Amino acid sequence: MRSQIAQGLKPQAMSRAHLTIREITMTDETESTPVEAAETELETQSENNNQTDEDMEGEEGDEEVVEGSMTGQKMSLQTLKDKTPTDLLTFAESLGVENASNMRKQDMMFAILKALAEEGVEISGSGVMEVLQDGFGFLRSPEANYLPGPDDIYVSPQQIRRYGLRTGDTVEGPIRSPREGERYFALLKTQAINFEDPENIRHKVHFDNLTPLYPDERLWMEIEDPTLKDRSGRIIDIVAPLGKGQRCLIVAPPRVGKTVMLQNIAKSVAANHPDCYLIVLLIDERPEEVTDMQRTVRGEVISSTFDEPATRHVQVAEMVIEKAKRLVEHKRDVVILLDSITRLGRAYNTVVPSSGKVLTGGVDANALQRPKRFFGAARNIEEGGSLTIIATALIDTGSRMDEVIFEEFKGTGNSEIVLDRKVADKRVFPAMDVLKSGTRKEELLTDKSNLQKTYVLRRILNPMGAQDAIEFLSDKLRQTKNNAEFFQSMNT
Repeated sequence: MRSQIAQGLKPQAMSRAHLTIREITMTDETESTPVEAAETELETQSENNNQTDEDMEGEEGDEEVVEGSMTGQKMSLQTLKDKTPTDLLTFAESLGVENASNMRKQDMMFAILKALAEEGVEISGSGVMEVLQDGFGFLRSPEANYLPGPDDIYVSPQQIRRYGLRTGDTVEGPIRSPREGERYFALLKTQAINFEDPENIRHKVHFDNLTPLYPDERLWMEIEDPTLKDRSGRIIDIVAPLGKGQRCLIVAPPRVGKTVMLQNIAKSVAANHPDCYLIVLLIDERPEEVTDMQRTVRGEVISSTFDEPATRHVQVAEMVIEKAKRLVEHKRDVVILLDSITRLGRAYNTVVPSSGKVLTGGVDANALQRPKRFFGAARNIEEGGSLTIIATALIDTGSRMDEVIFEEFKGTGNSEIVLDRKVADKRVFPAMDVLKSGTRKEELLTDKSNLQKTYVLRRILNPMGAQDAIEFLSDKLRQTKNNAEFFQSMNT
C-alpha cells in the first residue's frame, strides 16, 4: 500500500523538482548569487535522490530490468583516478569529450563518467563521507585531499539516516550520472561502509566511548634489508620504541632530516605491518615534498601545501582524523604521520574566531584546543583497534609563535624523538639526541632482557654527550646485521 502511495506521489515530486529548476532559470541571473543558486540546485538534487532511493527500495525488479538493458560493462571511479593525466586525456578523446585538453583532471573525469553513463556503462564509486548541515552529504576523494570537487558523489539524507553515516565513513556503491539541473553524481546504493558490510555499522561503539590504554603491541621500525644503509629504524627501536596507539612527537629544528625520518617510519610500517592503515598528512609543506612522499610511501598521502589558505589546512586535517576514528571504531589499526603539528596549530590560530585573550607570540588562547584534540585522539583501544599519531614539532625557527605551540604540546605525547642541529651539522644521520629521546612505559613494549640491556646502553652513552653518543651507537649498529644480534653482542 505504501509503495502504491509513493508511486502516486512521484509525478508530484518530479513536478516540484522541475518547478524549482524552472524558477531558477526564470530568475534574473544578475540578482542571484552563485551560493544561492548552488543551494537551490542541491535541494533539487536532494528531492530527486530521495525519489531514487524509494525506487530502489520498492522496485528491485525494475532495477534488474534496467541492468539487463545495459551493455554489461562496468567502470570503477578509482580506475580513472589511478590513470595519469596523459592516459586520461587519450581516453577522454576516444569517448568524444570536447575540449578535454583544456580541462583539469577532476573536470575531465566528470566528463568521462558522464559520457560512459550515457552509453549505459555501470559506474561504481567510493569516497570519504562529509555530512553537511542541511542533512545531505558528499563522498570526497582522497586524490583531491578530501576537498570539494566536481567528481564528488552526492549522498541523500535518507541513506545517511538509514545507515547512521557520519563524517569520515568510507562508503562504496554504484552511482548514477547527474540528471537535468544537477551537478553531481549520486550514490544509488550503499554496498560497503569502512570496507565492511553496511549492517555491521549498527553494532559499533562511538570512538569517544572506547577505553584508552597504554600501547602494549609493538610497531617494529627495523627492516630486514641488507642493502638499507639508513639505521634510523633500528635506533628508534632501541632508544624510543613505538607501539600501536602511540602518541609520538618528533621535536626538530629546520633541516635536520625530519621529513626523511618520517619517510623511513612510513616504509617500516608498510613493510612490517601491512595490516595497519597508513595515512601521511602533510600540512603547509612544499609541493615537491608531497610528490616525493607520494612516490616513496605505500599508503595514503594527504596534503595541503603552503600556498593553500589556512581554512583548507583545517578542513583536510579534520577529514583525516574523522576517517581514522571511524576505522578505529571498526577495530582497525591506523597510523597517521603528521608533518607538522606546528603548522597545523598556526592554521587553527588563523581560522578560530578571536577570543580576546592572546598568548605570547600572537597565539589565541582558544586556538590550540582543536589541534590538541587531533593529537590527543591517538590511543590504544581496549575493545580492539588503535590510532597511532607520529607528529613533528618545529623548534628554533626564530618564531615566538612556534615556540609557544611547541610548549603547549610538550609533555602531551607518550613518546619523544629529539633531533639535534649540531649532530646534523656534522652530517651524521639520523641526527637523533639519544639521551633526550625516549618512550613512557617502554616496559610494556620491550622484553625484560632487552630492556635491561637498553638501560646499560643508556648508562654508557650518558657521559658522552649527544654527538658522540649517536656516532658511537651508529658505529656499533654498523657492525651487526640486526638489533637482536646487537643485543647478543653486548656484554652485560
